[in-house]
Amino acid sequence: MTQSTITKGFIAAGLMNTIGLLIFSKGFTNDVIPQTDPAVMSHFGLLMIMVWGLAYIAISKTYMNVKSLIGVFVLEKLAYVIAYLVWFSNNSLEKVYDQDLLAGIFYTLYGLNDFTFMIFFAYVFFKITPSRETPAH
Repeated sequence: MTQSTITKGFIAAGLMNTIGLLIFSKGFTNDVIPQTDPAVMSHFGLLMIMVWGLAYIAISKTYMNVKSLIGVFVLEKLAYVIAYLVWFSNNSLEKVYDQDLLAGIFYTLYGLNDFTFMIFFAYVFFKITPSRETPAH
């Protein structure tokens, strides 16, 4: 991946966490999302997801200088993937769709979205890791 593509990837991740969240939550007026998973998707939880999105955008052009932070992003996305799998194994998407279409779409996509960006962040993390060359004897 080129630097330009990686920059766009960080921006895409940020937009999904900010603009995407605003759309699915109907500007924080969609109570189905926080009621469906109050431990992870409370109104405060949704706000913090947006803050993470702003962090992705903030480093989009300087990501190569903050490798450790990208590692944190990988762990953050892993936590959301695990939370999604736990939620998904104990809940019904159909019940969410019955309450609200956008909330249903949100719960259908958020695990896959976070998994995709977790892989992207991991790729970038390892890409900017300096290669260790074996010293010549």
